[in-house]
Amino acid sequence: MHSLPRLADIIALTRLDRPIGIWLLLWPTLWAVWVAGDGTPALGIVIVFALGVVLMRSAGCAINDYADRHVDGQVRRTADRPLAAGRLRPEDALLVFGALVAASACLLLFLNWQTFLWSFGALALATLYPFMKRWTYLPQVVLGAAFSWAIPMAFVAQGKTPDALCWLLYASNLAWTVAYDTQYAMADRDDDLRAGIKSTAILFGDLDRVIIAGLQGLFLLGLWSVGRHLELGSLWLAGLVIAAALFLRQWWLTRERQPEACLAAFRDNHWVGLWLFIALLAGMLQKALV
Repeated sequence: MHSLPRLADIIALTRLDRPIGIWLLLWPTLWAVWVAGDGTPALGIVIVFALGVVLMRSAGCAINDYADRHVDGQVRRTADRPLAAGRLRPEDALLVFGALVAASACLLLFLNWQTFLWSFGALALATLYPFMKRWTYLPQVVLGAAFSWAIPMAFVAQGKTPDALCWLLYASNLAWTVAYDTQYAMADRDDDLRAGIKSTAILFGDLDRVIIAGLQGLFLLGLWSVGRHLELGSLWLAGLVIAAALFLRQWWLTRERQPEACLAAFRDNHWVGLWLFIALLAGMLQKALV
């Protein structure tokens, strides 16, 4: 008889001990909640979407490790993950994934039925992403689509049809996600090549930093356009300047493509998201007071 999974291994499987992914998913979700809520979203909406971020990111990590259970052992950074190290069984990961998805579905009871329909897109993308590393060099694009899906859901949940502004925010966030997840993949590039794992870091090759900078530029341009449409003013522009400065820091960090430096650049994107959320709130407040 198998022993029950240890709590520490469940936490490691779902990366609750490494919340960077939660933050990177949370910030654009909150941007969308506030934009769709015209600066005053209901507290219940904020809570449901924040909890949904935690649950779905954790579920995504569980299904990711299930998909990668045969290759994680070949990558130094992931060799000690619970499935790769044999501390959890594959069926344990599937059970955790199912439980977290079920918990996320319960949150939908507090939202309208249209949001329930849109949630199937989120589930499909979260489930599909881990398996894309076997078939395409663009799994980061699928991750970007998954990490951005809460944006139209935030509009639908607040009684709005996703419009051009919504999709501009979606596309901008997708570009940013591909940029920072490429930085993440750069740290594992040599091991991934040996293990047969595909990524944009491998696809871009020596142009990786240039393409990342281009994607970050598209992200900033998209958010500038969002701010112009919403008439957010100088405080929003200040947030974009801070984000640009952080991107320049990431460019410097990754100049020699050292794995730890690439991971540091990846983690730095949390501050990009946070500062832009602060700038969004400040811009909306400034607009309301004028």
